Amino acid sequence: MIEASTDSPAATSGASRRATLAIFALAIGGFAIGTGEFVSMGLLPNIADGVGISIPQGGHVISAYALGVMIGAPLIAAFGARLPRKRLLWWLMAAFVLGNLASALAPGYSSLLIARFLSGLPHGAFFGIGALVGASLVPPNRRAWAVSMMLTGLTVANVVGVPLTTLVGQRWGWRWPYGLVGVLGMLTLAAVLLWIPSRPAEQGLTMRTELSALRHRQVWLALLTGTVGFGGMFATYSYITPTMTSLAKVSPTAVTGLLAVYGLGMTVGVVLGGRLADRSLMPSLYGGLIGTAVVLFGFGYAVRTKPGAVLAVFVFGVAGSVLVPILQTRLMDVAREGQSLAAALNHSTLNLANALGAWIGGLVLDQGLGYEWPSRVGGVLALAGLAIALFSGRLDAVAARRAAVAAEQGWPHARFTPAGAGPAGGQE
Repeated sequence: MIEASTDSPAATSGASRRATLAIFALAIGGFAIGTGEFVSMGLLPNIADGVGISIPQGGHVISAYALGVMIGAPLIAAFGARLPRKRLLWWLMAAFVLGNLASALAPGYSSLLIARFLSGLPHGAFFGIGALVGASLVPPNRRAWAVSMMLTGLTVANVVGVPLTTLVGQRWGWRWPYGLVGVLGMLTLAAVLLWIPSRPAEQGLTMRTELSALRHRQVWLALLTGTVGFGGMFATYSYITPTMTSLAKVSPTAVTGLLAVYGLGMTVGVVLGGRLADRSLMPSLYGGLIGTAVVLFGFGYAVRTKPGAVLAVFVFGVAGSVLVPILQTRLMDVAREGQSLAAALNHSTLNLANALGAWIGGLVLDQGLGYEWPSRVGGVLALAGLAIALFSGRLDAVAARRAAVAAEQGWPHARFTPAGAGPAGGQE
């Protein structure tokens, strides 16, 4: 009896179908997490009224979630190094479900803060581990595509999930959206069980090997690129509502529609970023940061008319999101043995960029400058991120030349390897 070749069209088609379902399961999780993260912003007045606090105090509910993301991503990725990735993803989503159900049932402000903090803990680790799982299921030249497909769940949440749950919260109370996010998390649990392949834990991975990612200079440069470069986006996005009402002269109600346009731009940007990163990673990073700077410098001028505002907000969404799968893939490349930690840290970086951008944008406005100025300062931050990325690329080029010289001269162990060489790449 002749066994079917694993390279047969049928086997290849079956593997592709299983990979697609697994990535779809991860995207469902991204949709749940994205909805849970951003719905608090749309319901902030309702939440404040519901637990008897001021709106500024209500902002701490959002900050508590972001703090959970920043703390949870590196800790969980490091402590979970020895667990099979499917099991770890399931437990992360189970914790997310419990956090959101606790948010829905929170009797007061203090308990709500704790519940939102707990809800944020699994966020970064889920995306980081999910990125590694998705990338492992496809050929090397499609890794960034797999990462981008998982991230589309997060961007589609801004188009569909957040507006719908916001409407539910406005009509039936702020607790219901958190409950609905919990239901979305339960669907993700089922999808992970059914569609994520079971594989043993990676041999030799420990907390120590994960933490070894922090020894590599290129990991820190990639994280710094994201923090500074994305800081420019958040310097603008944090004040998007008053910018639109004061410069574009749109009503507060119409801003909701503009945010949906932004979500569409994010979805396009994530998909585009995945395709570009698979073709040429570092040039795509440079181009993405240049494009972001151009968009931010022109944003204050473009939004002075309603048609210009719609177009500017869409392009703004594209420009920022292009960078997400590119940086995620870059971190996976340069981390060597500590890929889980590095991939999870990307989402801690985004939340740090959020805090940095909002703070810098606020400083600009406190100086009495108009709402067109946060985006201009954001453009400067994008250029600073570009400078860091170019320095990182220069180090890659130096490492590649040294490796080539070592190979020519027959040295048995070349220390330097180009970071873009693959998952084992990196630089001391």
